[in-house]
Amino acid sequence: MAAKLGPRMVSVALAAFVIFPFGSNWGMRNTALAQSQPIIYPAKGQSQEQMDKDKYECYTWAKGQTGFDPMQAGLTSQAPPPQGQGGQVVKGAAGGAAVGAVAGGISGNAGKGAAAGAAGGALIGGIAKRRQAGQQAQAQQKQGAALASKQSDYNRAFGACMEGRSYTVK
Repeated sequence: MAAKLGPRMVSVALAAFVIFPFGSNWGMRNTALAQSQPIIYPAKGQSQEQMDKDKYECYTWAKGQTGFDPMQAGLTSQAPPPQGQGGQVVKGAAGGAAVGAVAGGISGNAGKGAAAGAAGGALIGGIAKRRQAGQQAQAQQKQGAALASKQSDYNRAFGACMEGRSYTVK
């Protein structure tokens, strides 16, 4: 059963989100998201209690409008890297050695063929490892950009709601 959060708890959680938007493991590459949090000023002298209530109601409204929950954004973990990616160089060397040994056996020197095949296979395995690392980095970059876009949409909706309640939002 999910617990219902009141306006005060959501204000505390939102404040924590502004300070630590994605937890300690999010890293420096997403500091722009942390810096994009809106600054809210009670332009009509609203009390702290009223501001907490308004923040909660605007949080709920903005979440419904955008489908993005900033309090859940840091809880979704990125997919772990595929297991066994470090063995690509070894696998390439082993495969190359086998091919080289067969080719060397045909020409009469299986040892030299295996050594040459192992070197070539290791090189190919290293290239595959770097290619995979680049693809993972690119996927993480796309994921970060998508998250930034959703955060921006949420911030715009939240800000519009707060401005509609006579707050100054920057």
